[in-house]
Amino acid sequence: MSVEFKDYYAILGVPRDATQDDIKKAFRKLARKHHPDVASDKKTAEAKFKEINEANEVLGDPEKRRKYDQLGMEWQSGGAGAAHSAGPQGHEFNFGGTGFSDFFEQYFSGASRYGFPEDMFGARQHPETGARRRRGSDIEGDILVTLEEAMHGSVRPVSLQMADPSSGQTHTHTFQVRIPAGVTNGQRIRVPGQGEPGPHGGEAGDLYLRVRHAAHPDFSTHGADVHHELEIAPWEAVLGADIEVPTLDGTVKLRIPPGSTNGQHLRVRGRGLPKGKSGGRGDFHAILSIQIPEQLHPDERAAWENLRAVSRFNPRTRRTP
Repeated sequence: MSVEFKDYYAILGVPRDATQDDIKKAFRKLARKHHPDVASDKKTAEAKFKEINEANEVLGDPEKRRKYDQLGMEWQSGGAGAAHSAGPQGHEFNFGGTGFSDFFEQYFSGASRYGFPEDMFGARQHPETGARRRRGSDIEGDILVTLEEAMHGSVRPVSLQMADPSSGQTHTHTFQVRIPAGVTNGQRIRVPGQGEPGPHGGEAGDLYLRVRHAAHPDFSTHGADVHHELEIAPWEAVLGADIEVPTLDGTVKLRIPPGSTNGQHLRVRGRGLPKGKSGGRGDFHAILSIQIPEQLHPDERAAWENLRAVSRFNPRTRRTP
């Protein structure tokens, strides 16, 4: 099963020498445009949103990006070869419905996708052929989960295409995977009996899907906590303000205290992701990012110059105890 090379730079619309900041800005712009919640054509937007997430997953990580750049050169020179994933019994696998392309799963999956048969030394004989039956190997893959799915839970159809190189036969089966509310980044979802078939009639192994939270243009997660970069004006930081802030389930009014600083965390308890079966929820953190205007109207410039003239504040003067 060969895979198609993905040009992640073209997907994000950035040059190959783009800085990490350029990649971040390009992703956020595209993610806001193609987020399924705001797009009119939700089906097309969902596919595009997953594609740009995958590109950001690789290019946004310096180590993965170096690997990708090297892989791209090998691919262009014909040195990458055909890609496939094979289990210990010789089967080859491709996933569908996980949100990641075969290219990503082959080269950038974070987990070892195939385990070993658990009962290798406890095999039983097939009643008719006498061949030793063994449990099939477990299979591991990645599944892209949006933060909206992590908040509310969902059920997703996932397909597994299995090919036996020795016989040339390919079999595809589709099953439902339940994404529990509150699932965290890196958590594994077990799907019993959907792994590699056991040889000689042995029971199948299990499928483990490692959750990767889809990058969101406005939110990130840390366990069950949700973080949001809140951009504020300098005068809001100095004087304080009441601001409506978006969360994953509606808006909250947040009080910016006078004298707030850049990078300061403001916490709203209980507005993060659900915490499994406990019934509790994580917290919401607004991280303040003080923005400076890039262009000034003449009246604004006059106001800033007046502030400079009357202010006694000097950030370079050390305070004495």
